[in-house]
Amino acid sequence: MSVSPQKVAELKEVIRNHFSQIDLRSHIRGILADAIGANKEQASLLSEADILQELQSRRLIDEVLSSLQLSEDHGLFTRSGRDNLKPSFSSVDKKDAMEAIQSSQKKLDATRRYLYLQVLEGKAFLEHLQEAAPFPGQTSSYFSLHAQFLGQRFHSRPVACACEPDFGEGLLLELPVSHSDIGKMANSSSLLSMAEPVHLVLLRTVASGMSNLVSTYSLDWRSVLTRENSMQQMALELMGIGKENKVSFGMLEVKLELLPPLHQAVPQELLSTQITMERSRETERQRLFLVYAKQWWKEYLQLRESHCNRLVKIFAQDECANNWFVCSYVFPLCAGRLLEAPRLAARFVSLISYEKTQNISVGKGDSGELWASMHTFLARKRGDCENHAILLCSLLLGFGLDAYVCVGCKGKGQPHTWVMTISPDGVITFWESTTGNRYQHHNIKPDTSVLVPPKTLHPYRTIGCVFRNDSFYANIQPSDAVEMCDFNLLDESRWKAMPHEAILSVSNSVLGWQSLRLMSPTLDPQLISADLELQLQALVTEHRREQGLSADWDGHLAYLLSPALAAYE
Repeated sequence: MSVSPQKVAELKEVIRNHFSQIDLRSHIRGILADAIGANKEQASLLSEADILQELQSRRLIDEVLSSLQLSEDHGLFTRSGRDNLKPSFSSVDKKDAMEAIQSSQKKLDATRRYLYLQVLEGKAFLEHLQEAAPFPGQTSSYFSLHAQFLGQRFHSRPVACACEPDFGEGLLLELPVSHSDIGKMANSSSLLSMAEPVHLVLLRTVASGMSNLVSTYSLDWRSVLTRENSMQQMALELMGIGKENKVSFGMLEVKLELLPPLHQAVPQELLSTQITMERSRETERQRLFLVYAKQWWKEYLQLRESHCNRLVKIFAQDECANNWFVCSYVFPLCAGRLLEAPRLAARFVSLISYEKTQNISVGKGDSGELWASMHTFLARKRGDCENHAILLCSLLLGFGLDAYVCVGCKGKGQPHTWVMTISPDGVITFWESTTGNRYQHHNIKPDTSVLVPPKTLHPYRTIGCVFRNDSFYANIQPSDAVEMCDFNLLDESRWKAMPHEAILSVSNSVLGWQSLRLMSPTLDPQLISADLELQLQALVTEHRREQGLSADWDGHLAYLLSPALAAYE
């Protein structure tokens, strides 16, 4: 089979990036150190064939090859461990994509339409106008682009920061089938009603490894339906984050194409009418809820004078400076087989890096406060306690637990957000999303005399409100101290609730948030575990050698002790 030089170079780049991600050099170094340590006398006589034989006997070559999977149709490598029916974010040739839809039944569904989105290049990234070229061997900052659409998530390869970065990426987005004719390819009317945008997140990673959010963009792709050839090229203006949302960061050149194309283009007037109708409907819902929320907040303040000092969060501002009802941030998120239990979900969320931002405001959103969308939070892999609590609460709701996000204070009055679950028999459990710790709550009733109050194990001091996707409750008890609170949320004398109808009218209004899904891991945990074990063995052996001691490793004993280690973890 003849392969073009461009394809060969692309395959080499994919393999090189994969070897770098799994740190192949460390694996080889550990195996060679082990082999040399077992045969110190013949270490100088080891040949290249002996080294290859040792690597094959350790099954390293087989494991590396199995982690790469060659596509027979297009000659592209894709990572194993993913759903191969979903395309990866790599450069996909238009002709190959079209042929795949027409002929390949293994990878793409011929009964579906696909949106082929090409990210061409950036323009006028003026912050990098005088970006100096890095010295040889020096790590430079780079851009990475993340995309999310209808539960499909993708990310680009790293692109060096420049005034005009060359992304040169393409992604194939799967569109749903027709709403009217089940099982058939989506027609123009069905496509016209798909209002969910393609959410793009642009990150900049500096040499230290810290990823900073540059810009986000919600791309309404339906304008491609009005083109005769179902193809359109456009420039997206990327705006800044937070207070800089009115400042342009640069332009992003993209190209949209519908595969296969429509037989007849949608009239521009019809698309404009559809978009105008959607926006007016959403604006009216938000206006009515804002009027109700103001009245609700006024009634809450009239109940007790001290309520004005409680942390009751009704609205929050996202990274694009849009104000949303806090219940809109939470939704039941099913992790499937990626997370098998709620405790594993808590562990997963706690592993995401914590970054402190500004304090929570009282009553309504502060212009300086940002609650990042969940896709942005997952793409950046860093966020404040609000992001952690929202993700954990969504995962616990996906497991069917009665979970809520709590807004209050901890320690010395420091605003904080955590998660609470209520069991069917009324047991209250607090979940600290930044650490994965769990605490069982025992409240002290005001009408009972307690000589020695029980010691508080959790760090939480006050609580102002709790919420989730379909519920919002504000604390109206005489004291907002967590130890004194009764968490019977249905008791109207202790908690002021918002009606479910009002909440549901706006909680699902943020398009694209509800369809987010977690991605399968790109790394092989068994390979990483074996590599860590080899590194630890090498360090222990070296330390004992410095102390004049020998180190003998018993693999069978290690296997026998593995159940105890698993139980401990």
